[in-house]
Parts: sequence; C-alpha cells; structure tokens
Amino acid sequence: MNKKIIVYLLGWIMNMEAIFMLLPCVVAAIYRESSGIWFLAVMAVCGTTGLLLTRRKPDNMVFFAKEGFVSVAMSWIVLSFFGSLPFYLSREIPRFEDAMFEVISGFTTTGASILTDVEGLSHCMLIWRSFTHWIGGMGVLVFILAILPLAGGYNMYLMKAESPGPSVGKLVPKVKSTAKILYGIYFFMTVVEVVLLLVGGMPLFDSLATSFGTAGTGGFGIKNSSIAFYDSYYLQGVITVFMILFGINFNVYYLFLIHHPKDALRCEEARAYLGIIGVTVLLITLNIRGSFTSIFAAFHHAAFQVASIITTTGFSTVDFDKWPEFSKGLLVVLMFIGACAGSTGGGLKVSRVIILLKSVKKELFSLLHPRSVKIIKIESKPVEHQVIRSINTFLVAYLVIFVLSTVIVSLDNFDFTTNFTAVAATFNNIGPGLGAVGPTGNFSGFSVMSKWVMMFDMLAGRLEVFPMLLLFAPSTWKK
Repeated sequence: MNKKIIVYLLGWIMNMEAIFMLLPCVVAAIYRESSGIWFLAVMAVCGTTGLLLTRRKPDNMVFFAKEGFVSVAMSWIVLSFFGSLPFYLSREIPRFEDAMFEVISGFTTTGASILTDVEGLSHCMLIWRSFTHWIGGMGVLVFILAILPLAGGYNMYLMKAESPGPSVGKLVPKVKSTAKILYGIYFFMTVVEVVLLLVGGMPLFDSLATSFGTAGTGGFGIKNSSIAFYDSYYLQGVITVFMILFGINFNVYYLFLIHHPKDALRCEEARAYLGIIGVTVLLITLNIRGSFTSIFAAFHHAAFQVASIITTTGFSTVDFDKWPEFSKGLLVVLMFIGACAGSTGGGLKVSRVIILLKSVKKELFSLLHPRSVKIIKIESKPVEHQVIRSINTFLVAYLVIFVLSTVIVSLDNFDFTTNFTAVAATFNNIGPGLGAVGPTGNFSGFSVMSKWVMMFDMLAGRLEVFPMLLLFAPSTWKK
C-alpha cells in the first residue's frame, strides 16, 4: 500500500474543497449573511491542511487498484466531513449526523434531506447544498485528474473507482485529456441549462441552484415544494429535458463532438434508456389521466417524474405518492434501473441491466442447446468475461447491502413501504421514496443509527459498492 500517495491525494481534495467554498462565500457577501464566516473558517482549515499535505510530492507516485479504490473512498469521506462543518457550526443544521447526512446526500447526488423547512436556510447554505451536487456529479477526483499530473496510466485506477458503470474506458489515449473532455461537456451543458432557465424568467440564484441539482442528477430543491414552486410548463419542461440528457452516457456526446453521429446513435445503452423512458411515460400518462385536467398535463407530470426517478435526480412537481399503485410500482422499478453508465445518474445502470438480461437469455439458450457457444455482445462487440463476472459480483454485494440496510432501518418501526423505499432511494442515489419519505416527506424521523446506515448506502451507491467495502477488508491494509 502506497500510503503516501493516498495522503497526497487527500491533501489535493482538501485544497479543491477550499476553492469550491469560494462560491458560498461570494453568495454570503452578496446577501450580507453572517453564516458565510463559517465557510471562510473551514476554507482556512482545509486550505492550510491541504497545502501541508501536498507541499512535497511523494517519491513514489505510482499506485494500483488498491490505492485507487482506497483513495476514492477516503476522499469522499473527507470531502463530506469538511463539507458538513459550515452547516453544523452555523447551527443551521444543529445535529452533526444530520449535517453529515445532508452533505453526503449532496455530494453523492442523492437529494434525500432531513430538512423540514428548506427555505429556512440562508442563501449561502442553499447554494453550497446545491453546489455539492454539481461537484459530486462528475466526481471530484475526475476533476483533479484533469489538472493534476500523476504517474503515467496508473491514474486510470482512480477514474475506474469513481466513475459509474460496469466498465470505464478512455475517450482519448490520455486519462488527463479524457477528464478534461468530460468536465468540458459537463460545464457546457450546465451553462446552457442556466441560460434557458433565465430565459423562462427564473431568478439567477434559483437557476444556478436548480441547474447544479439537474446536472449532478441530485435533486436538492431550494423551495419546500421542490420544482412545483415554479408553476411553468416551460421551466419544468427544460428541467425534464436536461435531467434526461444528463442521464445519458457522456461518451455519446463526445462521439457527436468529434463528428461521429452514426457511432453515437448506435449506442445500445442510450437507445434502451430512451426506450424505457418513452414506454414508462406512456403507461403512467394513461394511468394517471383522470387525476389531471388534460392529457397534456398528465403527460407533462409523468414525463417529469419518470425523468427524475430513472436519472435518480429526485425533483418533483407533484406528490406522486398519491398516484395509482401501478404508476408507483413503475417508478420503484425505475429506481433500481437507473441511468446510463458514464453519466451522472445512479441506480444499477441500464448497461448492467442489458447485460444481465442477455446473460439470462444465454443460459436459457444453453439449456436447450448444450453444445452451442453463444457470446454476449453489446453494439456487436463481445462483452469480456471479466465484465460479466464483475457485474454478477456487484449484484450479489448490492443485494446483501440492500437487505441488511432494510432490516436495520426497520428497527425504527416505520411501515415496510417507507423502509424499503428509503433504502432504495439512498442506495440508488435517488432522494425521495414513498410513504414517510415521499416527495412531501423527509428523512428526519429516522434514528441516528438508521441515518448512518443510509449515509453508508449513499456513498456505496455512488461509488459502485466496492471502494467502500474495501475499507472494511483487513487485506486492504496489510503490507
């Protein structure tokens, strides 16, 4: 274990967090809010500690999978700890575990909240809360890869540990260039959404906060009624479209960028993702038609909620907990499917679902034709056995954590729907569930133990399970 490189990377994480906190400081100055002093205090601690840890490069800058996974897991814990301090020190969130829950929910782009009155927060706290979504959406270590020269191709281990999906590839030969391209696309799309929301009459502060939440597919609203506050088909429509766009694999955008539209349109995962959205929106629209004044209104809200749930954003325009059971059942299914690999969305990922379904089909075919050799392919390319094995292992680990978390959370004695969807909403990085944690509810009623369990679930879900599990494996820390 190259511990020095891990400490060095943690130092850079603290430096970056200090820089990120400039935004809430500026907002506090504009709105003349005293809470901004706590961001300055945490910035000073982060910046000083970070500079001390990075003032000298380690002699050995090489690291492998073990260091990559541990660095990513530790980085997100450190990021969340310091990110929670302004909330806790300002007493705007008086309990430390609640402040940690809120910030972990932000950085992991979950959007689950313990706040009963979001509008009671100061502007600087609101913008930091939403900005954590944008930081966590693409991944803070991916950002560091774009600016920090590390050893050769070894930094691919960092990207693999932090990027969502069954497999991660480079868009261009150099990982640093790949990271720059990803963040360039991410930044550009965010700016376009901000502009379109401003055109629709949304205030600048609201446009920034909403775009941060949409880009990171996080879903923290700055109003108690979430996006329902903006009673505008245009504004809600823009957010719907961008939620869907941010749920698509960013490789697709890169292919369009380099003028390879045919390759982009051949992306099997993206086509399946859009197909699932289209079919589900149609079914839910027909099912909830009687609850709205027109078929267009039903379609509009169905499209918004389907986009919000499958991309694991978590915004809401209506209380979908009051919809018919069929519609709620479809939304729960979407919670588990999630968005595309290589996007900012959570869940199992569409590519994993496709490969799992093809694996079932292959096994059924093998039972009928034992001597046949059938290869699983995605976009006419064979899927490596290592990828299939990792997906199967991921699914087992996923189910074990999900079941254990549900059992522990059940000790709080909420109804099954609340317990099940609370774990589903946090583990899949969605935000709202059903029952007490529905669109009009929150997570404040859970015990301290349940909140810590769900904090682990949020981190494990965002980091694809294994980086967090490796922290608890004794062999990780042996020489």
